[in-house]
Formats: sequence, structure tokens, C-alpha cells
Amino acid sequence: MIYNLAIYIYVSAVRLAALFNKKVSKMVKGEKEAFSVLKRQIDPQAKYIWFHAASLGEFEQGRPLIELIRKRFPQYKILQTFFSPSGYEVRKDYKGADVVCYLPLDTPRNVRRFINAARPCMAFFIKYEFWKNYLSELHRRGIPVYSVCSIFRPNQVFFRWYGATYRNVLKCFSHLFVQNEESVHLLENVGVKNTTIAGDTRFDRVLEICQEAKELPLVKLFKGNNHQTLVAGSSWAPDEDIFIPYFNAHPEMKLVIAPHVIDESHLHEIESKLQRPAVRYTQATPENVGQADCLIIDCFGLLSSIYRYGEIAYIGGGFGVSIHNTLEAAVYGIPVIFGPNNYKFREAQGLKGCGGGLEIQDEADFHRQMDHLLSEEAYLLSAGKAAGDYVKNNAGALEKIMSIVRL
Repeated sequence: MIYNLAIYIYVSAVRLAALFNKKVSKMVKGEKEAFSVLKRQIDPQAKYIWFHAASLGEFEQGRPLIELIRKRFPQYKILQTFFSPSGYEVRKDYKGADVVCYLPLDTPRNVRRFINAARPCMAFFIKYEFWKNYLSELHRRGIPVYSVCSIFRPNQVFFRWYGATYRNVLKCFSHLFVQNEESVHLLENVGVKNTTIAGDTRFDRVLEICQEAKELPLVKLFKGNNHQTLVAGSSWAPDEDIFIPYFNAHPEMKLVIAPHVIDESHLHEIESKLQRPAVRYTQATPENVGQADCLIIDCFGLLSSIYRYGEIAYIGGGFGVSIHNTLEAAVYGIPVIFGPNNYKFREAQGLKGCGGGLEIQDEADFHRQMDHLLSEEAYLLSAGKAAGDYVKNNAGALEKIMSIVRL
């Protein structure tokens, strides 16, 4: 009763916020439309495996599993749901799923309507998704449900003195595939023992992306014979204030910038900071790209392939809310530099621990690290190898999961 009361209060708050926030408005509209999407698109004769991800990051962790199941078990169809517009809007046309929609909020009525319409034969909830009513109803109906890539910490409600009732939701999972030993111990202490340390499917995913990386002729022409190219991925203004001054002062190096936000105001801001020739990717030609020292990626979908052209990667976000994807760069065997806000990310800690990831605190720290990497080839190669080996050594989550899930 307390949980449902909290959910109804949350629903009211979300609807109120939708009046003033476009992102929340999209979410509310999408949740309302979810039932009509299911009614139109669900094939009553088919068996559906349901994957739920809160947002884009969680989706990318579930994606390797989706695509492996589609390859090995084509008789099943895939239902993919999202909670956040940042996931749905980017992946609403994802070809790996047969149906993509929002997940209606976790009220008892919504849960019954959704499961009745979707009729999943199995469900996978990615990482931090623990919706009590959905999980309880799936469990009540005998539908297997798995938690994938989850991480548990002592400060979560499940392990607090006041979380005794809510922790029962964990017992609704048929199995929990967690990322580390600490999660196993925490769960065992509250009586949940159906766990396996599978790791993170993103390691499998980035290896696959690396193998399928696109050849980008314009980026190749831009790089030319330069062996001191820095690729800055998902950068924000505070990141650019750190690496652009270094680039301006070092004519021997080249720079690729793929900003997280691509709009005219941000692109103009970047260009105003540069003191060396630059060209935007959408304006680059075989004739002009080789004359530029900086290539600005002003479109989406290329970054994971662009890292292959760098000797060093800088990952943005570490001087803001949090760093972005470090593994997409590390998989190419190049050292990865990032800011201090990375403590929530297990892969960042792993990269730091093995020497493939380099944390910086400020501009001066960045300058020291870059000077060290560019002046000592042995150090550059050693850090890069450590990064690549870290990714390879932590792959294999998919097979661990599939050895337990029965289809």
C-alpha cells in the first residue's frame, strides 16, 4: 500500500511536470500511447521476450543479449520498452526489436493491462530496474524474469533497516546476473542466492562494434601520417576548456572533437576557442580535410568508429554530471583520459587500476599526462595495451547468461 501510494503521488508529479517540461511531456504521451502500440503491433500467435531499459545506457547493455537471442532463437520476437525519452527517442526505430514502446508507470492497473497485452514468455530488466508491481505480477504469473548487468551497493533501499518489505521484490527474479562480488554478498545477506557474476555485456558489445567499425575515408585523410592524434568524444564545454588550449599550443598533434551536444551555438563556441585550422565533418571534402588540424564531428553515429584513428582518447563528462562511454575508445587499445567524476563507473575504475585509464583533476594535470604520453612512446603503448587488454579480459558476459537462461 505504501509503495502504491508513492507511485500514485509520483504519477501526479510527473503529469504536473509534463506541463512545463518537453522531455517529461514526451514520456507521459508515450506511456499513454504504449497500450495502443501493443494493440496494433503485438502478434497474438508469436512468443515475445521482453527487454526493459530505463534509458539509452541500459539499452546498450541489453542490446548484445537481444541480438544474440535473435540470432540463435529466431522463433521468438522481441519487445523493447523504455522509461526515458533519451532512450526511446534514439532507439524507437531499432531494427533488432519487433515492438518498441514506453513502459507505462508501475500502477497495478497499468501492470495488468500491459502484461495482458504484451503476453511475454520471458522478461529481462536491465541494471537498476526494480518496478515492484511489474515484477510481482510477472512472478505471480510464472513468467521467468531476469536482472542483467545489475550492481548492488550497501546504501540501496534493499539493504537498509527500513527496506525489509521492498527487498522482497528481489525474490521475484528467476536469476540475477550481477557485475561484481560485492553484489553477490549483499544479496546473500538478505536471503537472495540465485545470483551469478556475469560481468557487463558492454564489453562484449564494444568488441563487436570494434570488429564492425566503419572505414571513414575523410577521417583517414584528415589524420594522414600524423601519429599524435587525440580523439575527444562526448565533450562538453568544461572538457573543451581543458584540451583545446593544449592542442592550440602543440602544432605537432591533430585533434578530432565529437561534442556531446551538437547545435550551432556549441559548434560556434568550439570554433571560437580554436587557434588552428578546423573543419566540420559535414563540410569536409577530400580537398580541404587534409589542410585542417582539427576535425569537428557535427553529426551522430560515427564516434565509436572514429576512435580507431586516434593514439589517445579523451572522454567527456568528467567535469560535469559523469563521464561518458570509456569502453568504446579503450577497445581500440589506446589510453583513455577522463575527468574526476567517474567513481560510479566500474569500468572507469578498472581502467584506472590497470593503467589504461588516466584520471585528471584540472587543465594542468591534463597537460602533464599528455606531455608524458606524447614524449614517451613506451608509456603510450603500454597504457594503450592495458586499456585494450582490460576490455578483452572482461568480455564473456553473454555466454555466462545464456548458459543459465533456458529458451
